[in-house]
Amino acid sequence: KGNFFSPLLQKFLNRFYKRKEMQKLAADHGLDVRLFHQAFISFRKYVLEMTTLPADLHIILSDICCGAGHIDDIYPYFIHHAKQIFPMLDCMDDLRKISDLRVPANWYPEARAIQRKVIFHAGPTNSGKTYHAIQCYLAAKSGVYCGPLKLLAHEIFEKSNNAGVPCDLVTGEERTFVDLNGRASGHVACTIEMCSVSTSYEVAVIDEIQMIRDPSRGWAWTRALLGLCAEEIHVCGEPAAIDFVRELLYTTGEEVEVHTYQRLTPFSVLDNAVESLDNLRPGDCIVCFSKNDIYSISRNIEARGLQCAVIYGSLPPGTKLSQAKKFNDPDDPCKILVATDAIGMGLNLNIKRIIFNSLVKPNVNEKGEKQMETISTSQALQIAGRAGRFSSKFKEGEVTTMHQDDLPVLKEILSQSVDPIEMAGLHPTAEQIEMFAYHLPDATLSNLVDIFVSLSQVDGLYFVCNIDDFKFLADMIQHIPLNLRSRYVFCTAPINKKQPFVCTSFLKFARQFSRDEPLIFAWVCRHISWPLAPPKNIKDLVHLEAVHDVLDLYLWLSYRFMDMFPDTALVREIQQELDNIIQQGVRNITRLIRATDTAITDALQPQSSRQGQTGGSRRTASNAYLTSSRNQREQGGTGELMDSSLTSRLVRDGLLTPDLLRQLQREWSKDQKQEFTNQSTHDREHHNNPNKGKRRKKKK
Repeated sequence: KGNFFSPLLQKFLNRFYKRKEMQKLAADHGLDVRLFHQAFISFRKYVLEMTTLPADLHIILSDICCGAGHIDDIYPYFIHHAKQIFPMLDCMDDLRKISDLRVPANWYPEARAIQRKVIFHAGPTNSGKTYHAIQCYLAAKSGVYCGPLKLLAHEIFEKSNNAGVPCDLVTGEERTFVDLNGRASGHVACTIEMCSVSTSYEVAVIDEIQMIRDPSRGWAWTRALLGLCAEEIHVCGEPAAIDFVRELLYTTGEEVEVHTYQRLTPFSVLDNAVESLDNLRPGDCIVCFSKNDIYSISRNIEARGLQCAVIYGSLPPGTKLSQAKKFNDPDDPCKILVATDAIGMGLNLNIKRIIFNSLVKPNVNEKGEKQMETISTSQALQIAGRAGRFSSKFKEGEVTTMHQDDLPVLKEILSQSVDPIEMAGLHPTAEQIEMFAYHLPDATLSNLVDIFVSLSQVDGLYFVCNIDDFKFLADMIQHIPLNLRSRYVFCTAPINKKQPFVCTSFLKFARQFSRDEPLIFAWVCRHISWPLAPPKNIKDLVHLEAVHDVLDLYLWLSYRFMDMFPDTALVREIQQELDNIIQQGVRNITRLIRATDTAITDALQPQSSRQGQTGGSRRTASNAYLTSSRNQREQGGTGELMDSSLTSRLVRDGLLTPDLLRQLQREWSKDQKQEFTNQSTHDREHHNNPNKGKRRKKKK
């Protein structure tokens, strides 16, 4: 090649890259725009940096540089190089067929073989829509209930058995058969991911159908709606899903009968905000979108001599139920609830007034990035609808905000119509990934799902669900020798990747499994340091919640690999004990908060308090309402502290807000000024010191 040819060669290579004809030819060979770009960068680097090139390629390149050849002559060498770095190009047709997701209705031949009657029970929260569907379920000879939460599945399981209809329970972590010999009952209540699409039922109930558009879990509702083998499918959910469900089932030739319901008890939006915790009343529920706000507010409530119950998502189901029972009990002095939006589903609560502490919630966008967003109309209605429920002692509900400037924004949100549902989620199956692996034996599981998603074809009614959590787990255990099916199952485990202890436990479970060593009870106890003491502070409580998740993971894996996770009953026993320990900790949560080091508590508080009134969120929705660009400007304008990666991360994770950041800045500036004053005094005192110049030079 020689130095003389390098700049000239680079010029011709770039011209080759820009030629539309070459891009089209590459696309015909399976290189889309992204892959074509990556392949070209790699090929250019190979050509320019290799000391020796194959003789025929060397001649072609020399001819082009001397004007005796055409740049298109490079293409055969380019595509050969591309196939070396992207081996799937040789079997692209097969891979495209495997990842063709355009007609998911055809994945369920048993369901297509019967003519199903579909009834949509549409209505807002507390309208009786699920009640009517459950009545049909109980009256049937056999049935399946599919819900979004373990708590809801448990509720139907108990309701069914109490009504004299034998019913089993199936969740990711639990199988309960009412028949003592372990025979399956005619009815089953399950979390939606666990429903069987091969068992025949007379009636199926699919609850909260609007979750079909959920970026992570939507595929489970799509699978249930298209795949359940039931003579009657009762679908419950928001009216915003009616047209979409009709359109989806038009592809299966099934008609949808719609029953609409109105709310059984009214709720009204008040004209005044609460403004101070001094104005709380029995039956109030303060809704926060951060566990740390819950810590702060519950401490401030107790400081006023009041008792409160606490409910948030990462608490075990038993603890949530015990806190709900405490709040509902008319003889218990606890009359106030502080909760996250975890109360939106699955718990029956005697709430008179819902108070939104904030209207801004951390969300994960399509790129998997965390950002603060104003809650949607659907979310606001779901939460507001918990006030004054039909089965509670309050026949009318009230809704307001903690802060006056949030109230007009809440009214605006609630006055809008819910966005209609337009797409349903899909997810690659283990069989599809195995077929990919057959063609690409050297690819990692993370790469396989990446390639699958990039090649997948979906029609306008569907999208491929977010696979970031799956890939996170796949990358974590890539170095552990597992067969593909086991690896895939491990990566579908529902774990909280934000909990380091849960992640390290997942890794240890996979490593032990790969050695073909069963994970016995004694091993688990050693790993979690059982027995565990009651929590002394918030850090202890958070760790106990993580341990509970680890035991959930063990139980989840035990139903997929029974021989390797054999001690299900013993693990379930200590998990129940742990739930009781956590309940004890949550009952004393304000004592735990006080016991937590003040500096840590302050760092945990994600939102600065307003004149010490609530200790809750002070980034008001009126400032944040649907203005993410303004958020960026707000964060970008907080001074040079904002540029540090730690600060950015704390703001992004909701542990630090712009308000608190500005306060820290003021203190930091004050400290800097004080330090400067002290230094100046020090320098004046030592103006004759011969080392003065050296010291100043050092400070630069």
